[in-house]
Amino acid sequence: MSTAAATPARTGVVLADLLPTSRVRDVALVVGGATLTGLAAQIAVPVPHSPVPVTGQTFAALLVGTTLGAGRGFLALALYALAGAAGVPWFAGGASGAGSVSFGYVLGMLLAATVVGALARRGGDRNVWRTAGTMVLGQAVIYAVGVPYLALATGMSASAALAAGLTPFLIGDVLKAALAMGLLPSAWKLAGK
Repeated sequence: MSTAAATPARTGVVLADLLPTSRVRDVALVVGGATLTGLAAQIAVPVPHSPVPVTGQTFAALLVGTTLGAGRGFLALALYALAGAAGVPWFAGGASGAGSVSFGYVLGMLLAATVVGALARRGGDRNVWRTAGTMVLGQAVIYAVGVPYLALATGMSASAALAAGLTPFLIGDVLKAALAMGLLPSAWKLAGK
C-alpha cells in the first residue's frame, strides 16, 4: 500500500497548520480570525419579528474554527467576544457590549468554533459530506446557547424564542453550509493535501 493511500486526509492537521509554524503566525491567525468575524458581523439584515439579524458572523466563526483548529479558533472567538463586550463595535451591525439579547449567539459561536475546529483536526472539513456534518453540528451548538439566552434576556417563552431565534435562520444556514461545503474541501485540494 502506498503512503498516499495510507494517509489520504492527514488527520490532525487543519488548513492553518500548512503555514510555517511560529508564535507570530498563531497570534496573527487569532487576531485575523477575530477581525474576520467582526467584519462579517457588519453584514446584518434585520429579520421581521426577531431581535436577532441575519449576519455573516456565524459563517465566519465556523470558518475560523475549521481553518484554525479548536485551540486557535477558541482564542479567536474569545478575543472577538471579549473585545466586543468591552466596547469594540464589531458585533452585528456595529453593536458592542454584553447586554444584547443576541450575545448568547456570540457565546455559542465561541463554543462552536472549538467544536468544528476539533472535528476539522479529524478530517471533518476534507470532503463535502463531512464538511456538511461539521457545519450542521456547529450551527446546532450556536443555537443551543443562543436561543435559550434569547429567551432569558427577553422573557420569551421557549416556543417564541425558537420562532424568533431559530426558524427564520434555517434557510440561510443551509446556504452557509453549502458555501462551506464548496470552500473547505476545495482549499484542501488546492493545497494538495
